[in-house]
Amino acid sequence: MAQDIVLEWLQSAGALAIIISIIINIVISILAIIPSVFLTAANITFFGFWQGTVISFLGESVGAIVSFYLYRMGVKTFAPNILDRYKPLRKLQNTSGWEAFYLIVAFRLLPFAPSGLVTLAGSLSSMSFVSFALASSIGKIPALLIEATSVYYVLEWNWVGQVILMIFFIIVVGYLIKRRKRVDRS
Repeated sequence: MAQDIVLEWLQSAGALAIIISIIINIVISILAIIPSVFLTAANITFFGFWQGTVISFLGESVGAIVSFYLYRMGVKTFAPNILDRYKPLRKLQNTSGWEAFYLIVAFRLLPFAPSGLVTLAGSLSSMSFVSFALASSIGKIPALLIEATSVYYVLEWNWVGQVILMIFFIIVVGYLIKRRKRVDRS
């Protein structure tokens, strides 16, 4: 399991464990297809709830900022229409100023929203680097607290963790059924 591999890396890193965790988060953010929940779980297990949550927040924030910069440099050149099928993110792509700032915060508030797509949309917008960094980091605070709390209770495997996992399972199955119906209609 990915969490176990990360835990081994953190244990062997000693004093560099925090830096290793942040670097892993940066790589996850750049790749944009790997969920970071396993890293949050590893951080909470290794560092404890609060310190693990703060390290996860720092890693996700720095990862989003690095990704924004890299995406802005490359995506506009190689795939400028990549978000055409994501209507809410297209709106972000076409906004600027405070509206873009608030949209980034709003998208980040959703704990299991595809972070890479939000970063990609922000990078394709005209919002500034600093504005994106602030909005993204502010929005990640409550989302990461929800994620960390959920992960903590699932790791504890008490009734709260079991309920959280069941709700997540129902949401995923519901999404897959809805998506299948949409595909069948096409």
